[in-house]
Amino acid sequence: MKLTTLCYIEKDGCYLMLHRTKKKCDVNHGKWIGVGGKFELGEMPEECLLREVKEETGLTLTQYRFRGILTFMADGWESEYIHLYTASAFEGSLTECREGELAWIKKDEIESLPLWEGDKIFLRLLNEDSGYFSLKLKYQNDTLTEVKLL
Repeated sequence: MKLTTLCYIEKDGCYLMLHRTKKKCDVNHGKWIGVGGKFELGEMPEECLLREVKEETGLTLTQYRFRGILTFMADGWESEYIHLYTASAFEGSLTECREGELAWIKKDEIESLPLWEGDKIFLRLLNEDSGYFSLKLKYQNDTLTEVKLL
């Protein structure tokens, strides 16, 4: 299983979203997601989070919160354990992202974007400020076939 981070940075009732359009071989191609990426050898989750956010956005997180673990499985792709975070404070200015377009999207408008169906589940949990959760999402192509929330 691949280890990754995913972060939803908050500002003024919006999340910073990434429209994944630039990488050819990308399980997320065409979808809107938070920012993050794969662990490097020996990294702690928080080290990966801070590095990936800085690389993809130019921002340095100064306040963030671990929210849960996502188990993501999609046919034809390596499964992932995604360490899910939200962040409420940062320093710096947005830079161009090599993986797609960054945009601040109002939280109540996010579900109208092209998302993974399971993302709608955990985004609701984030917005409800529920405690830690573990969520398994299994897909066949783009169809969500299994959900398990603990």
